[in-house]
Amino acid sequence: TVQRALCTKYSITGFPSILSFYKGEKQGENYQGDRTVEAFHAYTKAKVNRDGKKWEEDKERMKRYGQFDLHQTDQVGCMLSGYIMVNRVPGNFHIEARSKEHTIDPAMTNLTHTVNELSFGHHDRKLKRLLDYELPQSIHLASPFDGKRFVVEEIHRAYHHYMKVVPTGVATKSGKMVSYQVVGQSQIVYYEVVNVPEARFSYDLSPMSVSVEKRARRWYEYLTSLCAIIGGTYTTLGLIDAALYRVFRSRKQHR
Repeated sequence: TVQRALCTKYSITGFPSILSFYKGEKQGENYQGDRTVEAFHAYTKAKVNRDGKKWEEDKERMKRYGQFDLHQTDQVGCMLSGYIMVNRVPGNFHIEARSKEHTIDPAMTNLTHTVNELSFGHHDRKLKRLLDYELPQSIHLASPFDGKRFVVEEIHRAYHHYMKVVPTGVATKSGKMVSYQVVGQSQIVYYEVVNVPEARFSYDLSPMSVSVEKRARRWYEYLTSLCAIIGGTYTTLGLIDAALYRVFRSRKQHR
């Protein structure tokens, strides 16, 4: 062994082995388990979870960050804009804090975000105005997340958004225009202390589609409706007259 003195200092009796150091000082006992990949993986995962809890309960760290405000105004944020080409299959995209030059502290990652505009299909303002005009408000769900703010109040949490994308065809004088409506919901997700939270957007295309078409009523349809109203009124009045006649006739006979 080349580093015999080092092995003796730290009581290393087998290879490979695992030792933990914090700020240059050895922490805990030496690893005594099996020397297999599975055993090392299980030991490391358990230790990371234990150390993560100790880190959260560290009084010195709490004293240092005790006044830390997750939503303080001087935090740096990002403005994202653009588009992503996706296939017509279920998928997702997510936003997280990542840097090649810095180590991200999961506790300090704030995933509060505002969705200014999120849509599927071609970004056509004319088509959007057409949908606003043609579609009834009861079924108009083009962009349910637009203008909404999703605030994360505590650390190790983030919002996940789930969207069902519904193809929608609108018949116009110039032809049929195809757009996409979105039915969405959001929920808060909890993360382990060692993981960096992410804002996730998952989408799935609906096998059903919506077709919108406007048709003007013919003049004879109004005439038919008018005749139906008149006929219904005449029939109702006739039934009321017959009922009143029977009532008054029975009273006269009793007298």
